[in-house]
Amino acid sequence: MFWALDAGVVDSRGFEFEQVVSDIETLNGWAVEGRLEVTALSMAAYAEVAGTYVLLPHGASFGIGYGPIVVARDELDPRAAEIVIPGRRTTAYQVLRFALGDDVRVRELPFDEILDEVVSGRAEAGLLIHEGQLTYADAGLHKLLDLGLWWQEETGLPLPLGVNTARRDLGEALPAVSSVLGEAIRAGLDRREEALAYAERFGRGIDRETADRFVDMYVNELTCDYGETGRRAVDEFLRRAGNGTHAEYA
Repeated sequence: MFWALDAGVVDSRGFEFEQVVSDIETLNGWAVEGRLEVTALSMAAYAEVAGTYVLLPHGASFGIGYGPIVVARDELDPRAAEIVIPGRRTTAYQVLRFALGDDVRVRELPFDEILDEVVSGRAEAGLLIHEGQLTYADAGLHKLLDLGLWWQEETGLPLPLGVNTARRDLGEALPAVSSVLGEAIRAGLDRREEALAYAERFGRGIDRETADRFVDMYVNELTCDYGETGRRAVDEFLRRAGNGTHAEYA
């Protein structure tokens, strides 16, 4: 989604964009501080920062019948296991609580350490939010629960996982910033091979085919624009979270 800005493919309209790469739970914490003017967030973290940030109408990652998965070395009941999670502000953890209840036992680790933690036996089960969703079987693990599938069966809607937001104090510049970012996303999809080659620089050693499959799962038409279906999914997520927050878009 950022390639077109870095490559100068879209008109930045005089704005300067600096890419800050970090894991999603760190970005969630920074958003509580209001550190970045534009930031990705977990959908579950939005309620905590809605006073500072508005949702951009693009840039979201939706799971359409798939999503974060709980994996283990052996078949077991996830309700009876300690599950390693990528952070308590992540959407994955919130939906895990939707599915299994608030008393599910968890332990936090950086998202990219969870797969190895389960493979090694240091964890009974793990909640995967990265490309491990595609490669877990190669590591000898079993899928216990697909939270995106669970959500779809519960609601009939895609699962809103990550969202892009902008700080409210951008004020009159906010529509133009949003427009530039929306154009960048569309340009990345239109010139997919170039954008994918750029994205691989930030990957974790996966092959091109796996990277392409993973991008295909989470960067799609709903990423370009939530549309009615995406907005209904966001509303349903916030309703179930029960925090009284309503979605507000730039």
